[in-house]
Amino acid sequence: MNIDDWKSQVKRGTLELCILSLLSKKDFYGYELIEVLGSWSIVSANENTMYPLLRRLTKEGYLESYWQENNDLPKRKYYHITDLGIRYLTEMTVLWKTLTKSVNDIQNYKEEF
Repeated sequence: MNIDDWKSQVKRGTLELCILSLLSKKDFYGYELIEVLGSWSIVSANENTMYPLLRRLTKEGYLESYWQENNDLPKRKYYHITDLGIRYLTEMTVLWKTLTKSVNDIQNYKEEF
């Protein structure tokens, strides 16, 4: 395995958490999520990744979608986190914090004599 393979695995496991975290703050349309996540290259996503993930999260009940007119622009499909999605995000956040603390502790481990 090379570093790109490892990066891909890490990204796959955290992208869902990042999307739900953003949607817990405000509603976004799909391409807007792609643009915002692009600010952090480790979790950036393209359309081929984003839209299937948004469809799956919607199908699982974590998100709802709706169409909104935007002045002279075409209608956009926005995503909104549901109560079930908030509960899922809360559980994911607890696990994420536990995981990152454990990894940091392991990386800083010094055997005491």
